Amino acid sequence: MKFETIKRVILAAIMLPFVFMIIEGIVVIRSSVKQYRDLEKDRQFADVLARGGSIAATEILSEIGATRRYLAHPSDRTAIDMQRSRVTLDDERRAFYASLPSRDTLDAGLADELATLSLAYSRIVATRSAVDQGRYAHSDPGSIYWFAALKQLAIVDALSPLISDPVLLDKSNQLMGILLTYYGERLITIVGTRYLDQGLSARFPVELFVQGKVMIGEGMEHMVFHSSAPTARDIVAYLAHASQVKANAITDSILAGSRPTHAVRDIWAAAQNERMAFLQQKIVEAARDIHETGESLSTRSHIHLTLILSLCAGLLILATLVTLLAARGLRLIDRLTRDREMLVGELRNAAQTDLLTGLYNRRGFEVAASALLTQAEHGSRWISVVLFDLDHFKKINDINGHDAGDAVLRHVASVARENFRSFDLLVRHGGEEFLALLPDSTPDDAATVAECVRLAIEAAEIPLPGGDLIKVTASFGCAGRANEAFNRNFEDLVKRADLALYAAKASGRNCVVSGPTVPVMTQEDRRKTASGGGFDSRI
Repeated sequence: MKFETIKRVILAAIMLPFVFMIIEGIVVIRSSVKQYRDLEKDRQFADVLARGGSIAATEILSEIGATRRYLAHPSDRTAIDMQRSRVTLDDERRAFYASLPSRDTLDAGLADELATLSLAYSRIVATRSAVDQGRYAHSDPGSIYWFAALKQLAIVDALSPLISDPVLLDKSNQLMGILLTYYGERLITIVGTRYLDQGLSARFPVELFVQGKVMIGEGMEHMVFHSSAPTARDIVAYLAHASQVKANAITDSILAGSRPTHAVRDIWAAAQNERMAFLQQKIVEAARDIHETGESLSTRSHIHLTLILSLCAGLLILATLVTLLAARGLRLIDRLTRDREMLVGELRNAAQTDLLTGLYNRRGFEVAASALLTQAEHGSRWISVVLFDLDHFKKINDINGHDAGDAVLRHVASVARENFRSFDLLVRHGGEEFLALLPDSTPDDAATVAECVRLAIEAAEIPLPGGDLIKVTASFGCAGRANEAFNRNFEDLVKRADLALYAAKASGRNCVVSGPTVPVMTQEDRRKTASGGGFDSRI
C-alpha cells in the first residue's frame, strides 16, 4: 500500500470517529441548551405566577379594604394604612413586571392580557387620585379594584399553556384553582351580605351570584382535575366539613330567593369569612410553593448551564487532542515516508555504488555510462576508456593487512576522483582495478588525463590505520574510438584498454600506455555489421 493511501486511511481512522463524536456532542449541546432555555423560561414564569397570585389575593384586596376603611372613617391612621397598602401594591406591581419575560417571547394573547392589566392599574391610579380628592365620599371604588384583580387572574391563567415543566404546570393550575375559588367565594359573600342587609324590596343579584358559583366551579375543577397536591386535598377536605357544607346549603337557599334569619345569616357570614381566610392562606402557601419551585428550576438551569459549558469544554479539549494526534500522525507518516525514501535511495545507491570507495560499481556504471553516452551523442565524436590498477597491491595486504589495503583503495579512489575531469565516469572495476569512461576524449586526451592521475597517486602519502604512511603507484591503459549513435557497446574499448594495461605492466609498471585507435566504420562496414557479416561490432 502506498504511503499516501496509508496517510488517508490513518486520517480517516482518526477523523471519522471524531466527526461523529462532534455531531453527537452538538446534538447533546443543542438539547441541553433547549432544556436550559425551557428551565429559565419556567423559572421566570414561576416568579411571575407567585407574584401575580400574591397581588391578586393579597395586595389588591388589602388596598380595597384600606381604601374602604378610609372612606368610612377618614383619619390620619386610616390614611396612613391606605398609603401603606398603595406602596405595597406598587412595589409588587413593579416586581411583577420586572419578572416578566421579554415581550418578544410572549404570545399575542398574553401580550393583550398584559396590556389590559396595565389599563386596569391605570384606572386604580386614577381612582386613588379621586379618593384623595373626596370624590368617593358616598360610593365604593371596589369594582375598579375587582376588575384589576380579575385581569391579574387572567394573566396567571394565560401563563399555564406556556409552561414546559410538568411540576410547575401542575402547581400553576393549583394556584389558579385556589384563586378562582377564593374570588368566587368572595363575590358570593360580598353580594350576599349586601343583599341580605337591604330591605325586602331589594332585587336579588342573580347574575353576580351565578358568576361567583361559576368561578368556584372552575376553581374546584382546576384543583380536582389538574392537581393532586396536598394543598388541593386540604381544600377539598376543608369544604367537606359540616360547617362549610351548611354554609353551602345556606348559599343555595339564598340563590333560590329565600331570606334566612339573622342567626342563620350570622352563621353563614362567619363560615364564609372563615372559608375566605382559609383560602387566602392556601393562596399564600401555593404562591410560596411556586416560588420554591422556581428556585429549584433556577438550580436545575444552572446545572444545565454548567453541563453545557462542560460539554463545550470537553469538545474543545477533544478537538485539540484529535488535532494534535492527527498532526503527530501526519508527522510520523511524513517521517516514515522520508525514511522510506532515504532507505530506498540508500538501497539504490548501495546497489549501484561500491561501499568501500564510494565509486560506481559495475551495475551502476552500466546505467550511468548508457545515460552519459546518450547525452553526449550529438556533442562528442570520441569516447575513451582508462583502465588502471595498483602496482603490487597484494604485498600491501600481505604485509599491512586488509584494513590497510582498504585504506589504500579509499585514498586512491579519492585521488582519482579529484584528478579526473568532473564529467568523467569513474568506477571500481574489481579488486584494486579502476576504470574511467571519458566522453569527448581521444586516446591521446585520455592518456594526458591518466598521466595526471598517475602522478597524483604516486605523490600521495596514504595514512594507514596503524599511523604509518605509505606510497603506491598505478599502471594505466587507455583506448578510444569514435562515439557513434548506433553502437552503445564499449566492451571493445575495455578489452583494448586492458591490453594496454598489460603492456604498461610489462613495461615496468607506474606508467601510462595508450592502445591503438579504433577506426571509424564505413557505411559498408555498418551494413555488414547490421546483416551479421564481417567482424564483431564490439571489437
